[in-house]
Amino acid sequence: MVVQDSMDTPGVPLEPFLHQVGGHLSVLKYDEHTVCKPLISQEQRFYESLPLAMKRFTPQYKGTITVHLRKDSRGHLSLVANPLKESRGPFKVSTESAAVAIWQTLQQTTSGRGALPLPQWQHTQLAHSLKESPATALLRSELHLEAQVPSLVEVVNGNQTERRSFNPWGLHCHQAHLSRLCAEYPENKRHRFLLLENVVSQYKHPCILDLKMGTRQHGDDASEEKKARHMRKCARSTSACLGVRICGMQVYQTDKKHFLFKDKYYGRKLSVEGFRQALYQFLHDGTRLRMELLEPIQRQLRALLSVIRSQSSYRFYSSSLLIIYDGQETLQTPHGSNVVKVDIRMIDFAHTTYKSSWNEHTTYDGPDPGYIFGLENLIQIFQDIQEGE
Repeated sequence: MVVQDSMDTPGVPLEPFLHQVGGHLSVLKYDEHTVCKPLISQEQRFYESLPLAMKRFTPQYKGTITVHLRKDSRGHLSLVANPLKESRGPFKVSTESAAVAIWQTLQQTTSGRGALPLPQWQHTQLAHSLKESPATALLRSELHLEAQVPSLVEVVNGNQTERRSFNPWGLHCHQAHLSRLCAEYPENKRHRFLLLENVVSQYKHPCILDLKMGTRQHGDDASEEKKARHMRKCARSTSACLGVRICGMQVYQTDKKHFLFKDKYYGRKLSVEGFRQALYQFLHDGTRLRMELLEPIQRQLRALLSVIRSQSSYRFYSSSLLIIYDGQETLQTPHGSNVVKVDIRMIDFAHTTYKSSWNEHTTYDGPDPGYIFGLENLIQIFQDIQEGE
């Protein structure tokens, strides 16, 4: 684990992570293989005491880093991380990267319309209403985002113009996070972030399904109001009857050469049959159902189910499960066999509790029944799709 605190070295500008499909905390890109997110001590403790059997199903934990808010001469806001000590040579952000190109294009586009660049524009909106709650500010930014940010942006690479699609949810979270920081903290305030493996870095067109697992979403420390709110969400969605609901999704459409996106509001409204259809859609590339993915997905889900059943006292409240595959066509080996890469990863452990976790007043016996219920239903639905039911 690496912890870096020095403020003397040049900073690393953090880019919005353009493949964030769910959640509400901003996930940012540190480098090609590393993302970072705001540190929550309970989540950090989980990663630092992670059972060996669970490591294959979670992102690699890379330590923590210091991040601060920076404002340039034009008032543009950005988050800057202190580079890790073991980095070889000065860290350079490639201006050819999709995240940088899209972010710059969005700022130029909104400026060209007479609007402020996205982070500054959002900050100006918030400056008039600093007494708003973070939840209200989040809703304001969400409404504005729909009007301001398209999901298809033309990016110039050399002399060629390329249309790239990206998930607008990540930019939504990034804007809301910048707004919150500049409203609640001084500019030179240091913030701690977790460094985690970028689990989609190896995929050309990462298709991602973000699933909220379990029948209960609130943590043991939730207020009565928050507890009631989360219980209502579960009761009104597939969380109650299936132990799982969709929090976000992106699927590469080979016929249109861009991603299809769904957010958490779509997932909350689904019936059981709608949930089944959404899983079918997640495996459909616009021209065919990717049948070759079903067996490896089920195999990995069964392996995870076995691991969860062996973890006594753990409760993964409000955690998510990612199912990931590449949207490009399946590669063939020289021997004619198909190479199918599928990843199953658990994420978001801010409300996870277990017997040896620090300062926990509530402990549980046995494995997490809600998570197991969700996994069993998920496996069954994928099996039904495979069997054509």
